[in-house]
Amino acid sequence: MRPGIVDSLTPAPSATYGVRMLPQWIIEKKRDGHALTEAEIRFFINGYAVGDIPDYQMSALAMAIYFRGMSLDEVAALTDAMMRSGDVLDTSRLHRPTVDKHSTGGIGDKVSLVLAPLMACAGVAVPMISGRGLGITGGTLDKLESIPGYRTNLAPKEFLRVVDRCGCSIIGQTARLAPADKKLYALRDVTATVPSIPLISASIMSKKLAEGLDALVLDVKWGRGAFMKTREDARALARTMVAIGKRMKTGMTAVITDMNQPLGRAAGNAVEIVETIEALQGRGPKDLMDETLELGAHMLVLARKATSREPALAVLRKHLDSGAAFEKFTEMVRLHGGDVRAIDRAGRLPAARIHRPFAAPRGGYVAAADADAIGRACIVLGAGRRKVEDTVDHAAGITGLAKIGEKVDKGQPLLVLHANDTAKVREAQRLLAGAFRISGTKTTAPKLIVETIC
Repeated sequence: MRPGIVDSLTPAPSATYGVRMLPQWIIEKKRDGHALTEAEIRFFINGYAVGDIPDYQMSALAMAIYFRGMSLDEVAALTDAMMRSGDVLDTSRLHRPTVDKHSTGGIGDKVSLVLAPLMACAGVAVPMISGRGLGITGGTLDKLESIPGYRTNLAPKEFLRVVDRCGCSIIGQTARLAPADKKLYALRDVTATVPSIPLISASIMSKKLAEGLDALVLDVKWGRGAFMKTREDARALARTMVAIGKRMKTGMTAVITDMNQPLGRAAGNAVEIVETIEALQGRGPKDLMDETLELGAHMLVLARKATSREPALAVLRKHLDSGAAFEKFTEMVRLHGGDVRAIDRAGRLPAARIHRPFAAPRGGYVAAADADAIGRACIVLGAGRRKVEDTVDHAAGITGLAKIGEKVDKGQPLLVLHANDTAKVREAQRLLAGAFRISGTKTTAPKLIVETIC
């Protein structure tokens, strides 16, 4: 990880030099390791949002930030500028606590899809603005759009009406919600500037705070399948975002979680919707359910719907066991124009022509399941994007993932590849050649919930 939050940066004269600002002067200033002023940051972001500053200059500034880092004051100014580049939602009409959750991205991470309806059952409003796949990680919007008819582009008024009616709604960024971040989000993916703590922090927090939240819980992932490759980087990112949120009067908690192996047993789009349905019906994989419940408990405490973790967990389990959370998810899908028959009978979801098992080369215990390699395999199968303009194949993905610590026999599938192109299957198989390590001795699964930062 390159420099992130820098304690102090060399002071420098304002980029205005007594005259009007020019983007190249601001780029030069950050390139040389100096702190930008709030006025310079706001000028650059506002100019980029309206098209006065082109992508190539934004790319140059993003790369300078990637290498030189930013102070906390700079990141707070960048967050505020990106948030105010568009509208900020007025959630006062909802008459209940507004709390959201955000993940920094992982392989097989469908927690938002389970958590939003579960929280709505507990009396919390969840106005969730999510993104598409970025890098090797999947996108919540791509997963939802595998449900026929589901609209992720609701206008703000309709978005709030859905939240008011059923308690939750998951959409993408509208043209007027943090538009500067929407442009920069896609640009970072193709300019190798994704793993930057200042840029990640400002991106997440600008669109989340534009939701008009009372509180926010962050799932900051570290490991092979995460943008943050080390726990130290994940901790630095979590602390930065918590500090930004508190500065802007939002209740904050961050949970650091392990992403060295995928979450759950499916990775892709439609295949993750199937696993979401199973989770909401009480049949979800243990790691997925443990993480969902942990994050939900923090959300309930921040919303003052529970006094502590244990009673919060009891409330959440009750709504899962009763079927209320699944019914709430179905209601949200219907209000978004989705075909609820695809929820009742998963056979209506997109399905791939090819289902190819990937066999264990020998018997033993799974000692490693490389989330990075598995995520890359999902991309080449068609479940992710190689370029910004690419469309995803909602049917493509991976299921039946073997988990660390499980015993497997020689020839037993470690996973199943789903695709519509045999050439893509062969390419994915090559990527997966070293993804799994089989040991003769039993291996303990890594701890999922690593740390909590408030």
